[in-house]
Amino acid sequence: MSIFSRLFKRKRKIGKEIRIIGIDDSPFRKHKGYRRILAIGTIFRGGKVLDGIVSTNIEIDGSDATDKLIQMINNSKHKDQLQAVMTDGIAMGGFNVLDIKKLSVKTKLPVIVVMRKYPNLERVFKALKNVQNHQYKEKLIRDAGEIYEVDFGKKKGKIYIQIYGLTPEEANKMVKISTTNGLMPEPIRVAHLMASGVVEGESRGRA
Repeated sequence: MSIFSRLFKRKRKIGKEIRIIGIDDSPFRKHKGYRRILAIGTIFRGGKVLDGIVSTNIEIDGSDATDKLIQMINNSKHKDQLQAVMTDGIAMGGFNVLDIKKLSVKTKLPVIVVMRKYPNLERVFKALKNVQNHQYKEKLIRDAGEIYEVDFGKKKGKIYIQIYGLTPEEANKMVKISTTNGLMPEPIRVAHLMASGVVEGESRGRA
């Protein structure tokens, strides 16, 4: 029996109003002296109804992102309703890399890392060498496991995910249920808009 099967034995019901928290970080510019960034979590029912917003601060290129997100999620009044965590990528604030296994175990929720493009890991690992604890952070990325494709069809395109605590089929279903505009799940798309809007005065770019 796999480790995620032991952690999540119950048969998972993935309905249209599944409660998901989507997390993204705010933009920053190192030359402006930023030391910490804002991370926003949006709680959605599927991909249509926004139920709440939470936030925390994370050190740029640091090592506190996992613990900060665990605290943010577990302290939320919405925690008991949540059924999954989605993050925009596996790192926040530059190279503050997430330990998705720890995030899942400590929150008792499955985790889906969402990526718009298939990552060039060789390039990522080369860039990691410029930050502290780069070997440990590289290990976290490798330990996050296989990268799966979510295909929305020829007219829309594909995104990519890493997962912990659920099967690829379950993750694929969750992503598609929560995606209503473009390719990114609504919890992440809206978290991105909010984080950039708060920090820069107006939202910009896309998740």
